[in-house]
Amino acid sequence: MPFFDDDGNELDPSTALKPELCKNCKKNGDPNEFVLCTLTRFGQSDEEEFICHGFEQIILN
Repeated sequence: MPFFDDDGNELDPSTALKPELCKNCKKNGDPNEFVLCTLTRFGQSDEEEFICHGFEQIILN
């Protein structure tokens, strides 16, 4: 599935850097969350601080 920015340029999902916050999220790797997570990362790629309102902390026992 292709991704496009606001100007119509195609974006490669494999180039969306994955912040540490994402690596500690329950949704990381969930195919049902792939599109939303990828678009969130692309949307904040130029920001100094990454904020994700869908983040769910992995709880280790």
